[in-house]
Amino acid sequence: MAKKKINVIREEMLQVATNVATEKNIDQNAVFEAMEQALEKSARVKYGFDVDIRVSINRDNGDIKLNSYLEVVDQINEENQSRQILLEDAKKIDTNINLGEFIIKELPPIEMGRVAAQNAKGVIIQKVREADKSKQYEEYKDKVGEIAVGIVKRIEFGNLIIDLGKSEAIIKREELIPRETFKNGDRVRAYIYEVKNDIKGYQVFLSRTHPNFLSKLFHQEVPEIYEGVITVKSVARDPGSRAKISVFTDDSTIDPVGACVGMRGSRVQAVVNELQGEKIDIVTWSDNQATFLANALAPAEVSKIFLFEEKSKVEVVIPDDQLSLAIGRKGQNVKLASNLTNLEIDILTEEEESERRQQEFKEKSLLLSELLDVEDVIAQLLVTDGYTSIESIASEEVENIEKIEGFDSDLANEIVTRSKNYLEEQNSKNMKIISEKIKDENLIKLEGMDNNILAELAKANIVTIDDFADLASFELIDKEEGILKDLDIDEELVNKMIMKARENWFTEDNQG
Repeated sequence: MAKKKINVIREEMLQVATNVATEKNIDQNAVFEAMEQALEKSARVKYGFDVDIRVSINRDNGDIKLNSYLEVVDQINEENQSRQILLEDAKKIDTNINLGEFIIKELPPIEMGRVAAQNAKGVIIQKVREADKSKQYEEYKDKVGEIAVGIVKRIEFGNLIIDLGKSEAIIKREELIPRETFKNGDRVRAYIYEVKNDIKGYQVFLSRTHPNFLSKLFHQEVPEIYEGVITVKSVARDPGSRAKISVFTDDSTIDPVGACVGMRGSRVQAVVNELQGEKIDIVTWSDNQATFLANALAPAEVSKIFLFEEKSKVEVVIPDDQLSLAIGRKGQNVKLASNLTNLEIDILTEEEESERRQQEFKEKSLLLSELLDVEDVIAQLLVTDGYTSIESIASEEVENIEKIEGFDSDLANEIVTRSKNYLEEQNSKNMKIISEKIKDENLIKLEGMDNNILAELAKANIVTIDDFADLASFELIDKEEGILKDLDIDEELVNKMIMKARENWFTEDNQG
């Protein structure tokens, strides 16, 4: 009778393993492992929780083997005494046994009571659930960057719980397009931007506001993008309101913007509809920064662009009547263009640019007039020809200065001579104040330092490397009150010099 009962259990085990694996679409072996752990738990109730009991189920016929394991040791550890046996005692059972091996004893099958059966069922359910979640995590972690389609299952505090079929995902409230609403049962498309697996389990996070959601929608709607003929270079979005996307192709026979727009706007309209009417500007990407920027600021027209590549900053000059178009409502157009090009954009009207250039011209002319002790008109002619500093004049050949309209050989010689004399006089003054005030060789030899900077520092009583390291960059280069305001010095260089000066602090801290 007992043997018949055991055979029934075997058959049930095989049937359960098959059914659960099929239903949950997980590896049948994971179900068997869960069963083995459940049986081990029940066996320890009978034989003792400290006993090393291992259960194995034959995957083909359902045979269950229940064994106890005793490790062969030369000295019993009190904490593990129920799992260990001395070598001399083990030799009495098996003369060929060695240290580190195990005495394995087969135990009779156990009959599960109601509580044991419930415990076993709980372990199996838990293990199957863990295996199911692990499988889902492995599946979805490779889908980050793709679009998912699901059904709204429920709404919790404004967050959408999405049924993806085999799994659930969440769209947080802030990842929804403003003013869009969903109800239970609605179909929704969103971008998988993160799959987490932590102590709380695994979660799939979706977004409808992510810039890449827009990009992936174009992948679905434009065959040329899907096939790699056209490349999406960058995307900038103000979700639900406006977006810009830059596209490029090496194929000269294809218009990338036209392909994305589609016949009568069909392709872009499909994307606009999905994004709740979000207006989309499609622009041509270019490796020429100025050209790309001009495209990105569309529909505004651009007159001039001044690039400051080392600062990722540009100045854009716009016709006066195009200013509002370039900036856009609440600065939207210029902000999106800035995000699209990864540049900081300053916009000036032609009138503002003209006024600023005139002011700069006036200031530079006045400075040259004072420093060289020449008439205003001569200084203005020099600045007009590009000679905006004493250094630029002193290093120039006399013959080139002579070519300036209204200049002759005598005047050119005089201007160059005065420039060189001025620089020599300034250098002499600088050397004097430096030698009198600055004795710290670390400051003098600091990378990027020169006599002009040292002289200005000395005048401000910044005489040691620590004095310099204590300064913030704005204290040095502020146009109104900066110590180096009269020098044409780059902010990036100043920051590097300050950080270099501060290296000494960290060395001292380590020594201390």
